[in-house]
Amino acid sequence: MKRQAERTVIIEECLGRASDLVGLVDYAKDAIVSKTILDRPAGTITLFAFDQGQRLSEHTSSYDAVVQVLEGQASITIGPRQSMVSAGQVIVMPAGVPHAVEASQRFKMLLTMIKGRSDAR
Repeated sequence: MKRQAERTVIIEECLGRASDLVGLVDYAKDAIVSKTILDRPAGTITLFAFDQGQRLSEHTSSYDAVVQVLEGQASITIGPRQSMVSAGQVIVMPAGVPHAVEASQRFKMLLTMIKGRSDAR
C-alpha cells in the first residue's frame, strides 16, 4: 500500500509576508464562507465569515480548537455554557465537548485546530 505524502496547504497571501486577516475572507449573503490558511497533519488554521443569523449546528471534534474573534459578534455554545463573543476575544473549544456557533451579526473568526494528542496534558 502506497503511503500518501503529508499534505501542506498555505494560502499565497500569507506565505512569508504579513496579511490582514479580516480582509482575507469575504462575507456572502445568507452563507458561511471559509478559507483555509494552513492545513498540516499537526493542525489547521481556517478563516470563517458568517453572515448575520448563520450558524454551525452543534457538533463535536476529536481535537481542541481555539477561536479568535476578528470582527462582529456571535454566540458560541460549548457544552451547557453559552458565551457572547466579540472582536478581540478568544475562546477554547475542548476536544470531545459539543459546541455550536451562531452569528448575531456579521462575524469573522480564525479557527485553529490542534491535532496533537488531547490526552497528553
